[in-house]
This record gives sequence, C-alpha cells and structure tokens, in this order.
Amino acid sequence: MPENVNLLPNFIHNIIDEDLKDGKYADGIHTRFPPEPNGYLHIGHAKSICINFGTAQKYKGLCNLRFDDTNPTKEDIEYVDSIQEDVKWLGFSWDDRMFYASNYFDKLYDFAVELIKRGKAYVCDLNAEQIKEYRGTLTEPGIKSPYRDRSVEENIDLFGRMKNGEFADGAKVLRAKINMASPNITMRDPIIYRISHTPHHRTGEKWCIYPMYDFAHPLSDAIEGITHSICTLEFEEHRPLYNWLLESLGFDINSRPKQIEFARLNLTNTVMSKRKLRQLVEGNYVSGWDDPRMPTISGFRRRGYTAASIRDFCEQIGVAKSNSLVDIAMLEHCVREDLNKKANRVMAVLHPLKVVITNFPADKREDLLAENRPDSDGTRYVPFTREIYIEQADFMENAPKKFFRLKPEGEVRLKYAYIIKCNEVIKDTDGNVVELHCTYDPESKRGGATASRKIKGTLHWVSVKESLSVEVRLYDYLLKADADNQKDFITALNPNSLTVLSECRIEPSVAWVSQGTKYQFLREGYFCVDKDSRKEHLVFNRVVGLRDSWAKAKRK
Repeated sequence: MPENVNLLPNFIHNIIDEDLKDGKYADGIHTRFPPEPNGYLHIGHAKSICINFGTAQKYKGLCNLRFDDTNPTKEDIEYVDSIQEDVKWLGFSWDDRMFYASNYFDKLYDFAVELIKRGKAYVCDLNAEQIKEYRGTLTEPGIKSPYRDRSVEENIDLFGRMKNGEFADGAKVLRAKINMASPNITMRDPIIYRISHTPHHRTGEKWCIYPMYDFAHPLSDAIEGITHSICTLEFEEHRPLYNWLLESLGFDINSRPKQIEFARLNLTNTVMSKRKLRQLVEGNYVSGWDDPRMPTISGFRRRGYTAASIRDFCEQIGVAKSNSLVDIAMLEHCVREDLNKKANRVMAVLHPLKVVITNFPADKREDLLAENRPDSDGTRYVPFTREIYIEQADFMENAPKKFFRLKPEGEVRLKYAYIIKCNEVIKDTDGNVVELHCTYDPESKRGGATASRKIKGTLHWVSVKESLSVEVRLYDYLLKADADNQKDFITALNPNSLTVLSECRIEPSVAWVSQGTKYQFLREGYFCVDKDSRKEHLVFNRVVGLRDSWAKAKRK
C-alpha cells in the first residue's frame, strides 16, 4: 500500500479522533469501499478509495472492498473485475476482505422478516407511480398506503410468497413503516425490497426478490463490523434511514457504524455520472469504458496517468463538507509533476517537414549522445543523418521579429546536434512548403569550436532514414463545458476531443517499448504507449501537453 496517502487533517479524521477519545470503537477503525458493480469506476471513486483506504491506513485499521450487488438488472462480472483492477492499480489492498452484499442475502431477508415482526415493515401493492404520488412533496405530507395496516401475519405470509416467486415484477414491494409526514421524504415509508425475476451474477436464480441499496448498505456495514461508513454528500438525507434501520433492529449504539458524508468530486469539462458514462459507451460516442477521453480510472490509466498522480490529486483537493467544482487543470498539473520526474525524454515529430542538410555527407550516420532525463545519468544515442524531419510549426517563411525558430537565412540549434542555417525553401505547385535545404556548422556540436555560439532557438528533430513511423492520438476534453447537470449532455460533447495523427516520426530508441511506457516528447508533452500498439505499429496517447510560450504569445 502506498505511503502517506490522504493523511492531511480533515473533518472526517476529527470525528474519528473524537470517537476514539470517547472510548468508542476500541477494536480499531474499520472502513469500507462499497462500489456497485454496474459500471467502471471514475475519478470521483478514486477520491473515495483514497479516503476510505487512507483513513484505515492512518489509524492502522482495516478497509474492506465490498460490492453492493443488489440490482442484478445492471450488474456484470466485467464490472467486478474492473473495479478490483482499479483499486489495486491505485496501490491499495483489501487483503482477504473482499465481500459482496449478496453474501448476506439470507441474513438481510431475516432482518426484513424481523422488521415485519416488530411492526416496522409491510407489504405494499401500490405500483411505482402510485408510491411516488402518495409520497407527497417538500411542502405537503405523504398519504398512507391502504396496505400499511396489514397484520404482521399477513405481511410475513405475503413476503414469503414474494420470495417464493408467486408474484410478478412490480406487483408488490416491502416498505419500511416510518413516517409519511416526515419532512425528510426518504423517511416516508421507503421501499426496502422489490421483486425482480432476474438471475444474479453470483446467486443465479436463487432469489427473485432483492434488497434496496438503502436497506442492504447499513446492514452490510453492521455485519462486517464497519465503524465509519464514509460516503458522498448526496447520501446525507439517507443517514436518518441508515440509523433508523440499525436502531430498529437493535444494534448497539456505541458500536454500530457511523455514517459520515463528504463532498463528491466535480471536475470541469467532465461528466461524473455513471449513468451518463454508460450512455457514452452504449451510444458509441467513445470506444469503451477505457477510452482515454473517459474520466474512468481505466481511461486515465490507458491514457497514461499514473496512480501516484491521481493519489496526489485526491490529497491536494482535500476532504470538504460542501460541494465545489475543481478545475481539471489541477489534475493535469499533478500528472505533469509526476511524469516530469519519471518519464524519459525522446524526440518525436508530429507534423514532419523534411530538411536536407546539403553539406552533410549523404552516406554518413552519426550517433549523438542524448540524456534520458535532466536529473538522471541515463543516456542514449540518436542517429543524425543528411535528411531529417522537424516540426512544420518550427518553420515560418515570413516570420515576425520574435519568432526564434527556423526561417529563411535564419539559424537554429538542433537538440544534441548542430547549428543549421536555412538556405532554400522548396514548395509544391500549390505554394506549400514541402522541404528545406540547410547547411550545418560542423564545429557547433557540443565540444566543438563554435558550440558556444549564442542561438536563441533549439529544435527537436529525427532522422528521415532511421526514425520510426508511429500513430499519435491527441486528446482534448470530452466535453466543451461542465455538463454533469445538463439534461442532454450529449450536446456538450467536444467534436475535437480526439485527433489522430498517422504519419508521425520518432527516434528509434523506442522500438521495443511495452504498453504503458511513458515519455516526454521534447517540446510536445507527455505520451504513453497505448494498448493498440504492436511492434510493427506503435501508437502513443498524449497524456497531457507542455506549456507553449509561443502559442501563448500568438493568442495574445
């Protein structure tokens, strides 16, 4: 497990400190991360993972991984597997404490029967639309169901027949009997069991009734001995129900779980609804849950984000009690900081422009020494030949005064190599620049007589003959603006969220790299080898760009 995760003081830890001071939870702190296996985890779940596992780590306690698998219509083993992979990738371990709410279906059924016996639950025949209508509004109390006063014996009989499959989906539900006039609508006789003749991915066809999340969750916490049930702010209004269930079933007040809510993560230019992410996948707006544009943990991993950068981001944004919107630039900053220390540098040309160095021998190849990282002793050799590629944007025929790249009769330094001067511009019949003829200063290489000449521009380059052809995928924000709360968020999709460059060139040192390897392409940004890569066809994803002072000047 990573060290120093989410250890900054926060209000959750203050609550735990007070509990410990009061002598509660003498057996230690026990948290859990309880995802529903109905989709892939997103960056908001990463925050919850860090908080739950990090809190357990701080107090030398335990954290369970529990799948709240109570809705078989939307769940799949694919999601179970992906969630485990994501938690492990972030650096956390649940050891032998992986559980499922479905482990407790028999116990949960018995708890429901116990509520009926205590006069705190009843079988209701109202349909979903009627239940919603009877619930009332924020200003008007609800109306009691005509089935609310069924006897205990009748309710036990009907609930048993629901379990045995005698009724169709939606024909009956089991509801908690609380208070139809409660100012908290959640407490107006919520549904705690419903009928669903749907096979479960773990229990098969054993059950045709399933507990609701709000019923299964607190009781699963209690069964597992969870001390602090840490969840996002939207569950705050559900806390009275959480406590009501534990109290109604007789769990000791001094040892039962305590629910604490924190603000969920909201990111600019990002949708954080699992339902909407599913819509993107099923509507083929993206290539899958791990599309590098998706805010899923698997999407960030494929794009090239590191686990350390995401943990750092979660720690920097802190744990708050009120919702706010975090600029995605902060997440990008964290991955830049991490990759700057870890990623080797290479030279790649994304939009090649051919340069012929006319006074360099045509049959000569010179291997030039290059550093892998400024803070590392590692080196590599890059081949230099008569014909090279530079970036198209690094040449301007009619350049302004402060353009310090290549221009007619201008000089630039080639990284790790020589100073060259542009002598001739070759154009096609349409007037497009297709080739430059330059000369080089043979003494301007490092250690040469003229190496110290002051030249303002330094360009990256690759050899035409020795470089490799690669595909580069440039990713922009998936959404043009924050669309998490928009009804039709599809209209906010960014049509330019992916640009594929198929004719890029890169130095040959990367020929044998494996999936997930990350580099800084000099002057371009950070890039990662995609899973689509093959030995004969390398594919790189742009993780995040570098700051471009010239682009900034042009915008001004």
